[in-house]
Amino acid sequence: MQLVVARIGRAHGIKGEVTVEVRTDEPESRLAPGAVLATDPASVGPLTIATGRVHSGRLLLRFEGVGDRTGAEALRNTLLIADVDPEEMPEDEDEYYDHQLIDLDVVTEDGAEVGRITEISHLPSQDLFIVERPDGSEVLVPFVAEIVSEIDLEEQRAVITPPPGLIDDRAEIASARDEASAEDEGA
Repeated sequence: MQLVVARIGRAHGIKGEVTVEVRTDEPESRLAPGAVLATDPASVGPLTIATGRVHSGRLLLRFEGVGDRTGAEALRNTLLIADVDPEEMPEDEDEYYDHQLIDLDVVTEDGAEVGRITEISHLPSQDLFIVERPDGSEVLVPFVAEIVSEIDLEEQRAVITPPPGLIDDRAEIASARDEASAEDEGA
């Protein structure tokens, strides 16, 4: 199975280094010197990492055969793809690869069907499950412990405890103005 592990950004300096947007929780193993990565577009690769270092909080990589700024700039926006054994599990027991979560059934703690995970959206603050409801509509479920109480890969389901309004329209909206006008009417 192939997983996107990074996206190449701008060239850095004149010796062929590039910035990368890391898309893996395991960059020290997936983006280590010597790693051979497929690319998208495929015509650019495969690329072999020659060196890697962190500079000002950003990962910089240099690839074999790319020795100048022009070559590095030609790689911009290329996706780096690693081959991963589909049975491999992340190191942390509370982490999952996207392919393990796609197509899981989503149910509430009382067993009510919500839908099926069709996509994972990785945002800076948190990940979101994009869940397709039985009627074809979609609902976004934040992948946080307060809402997603259990991931059961054997049963192929994700159990959620949704706050009011997340999967239905019955949320009660409290407003200080509503309370003030209710008190005025009662006086």
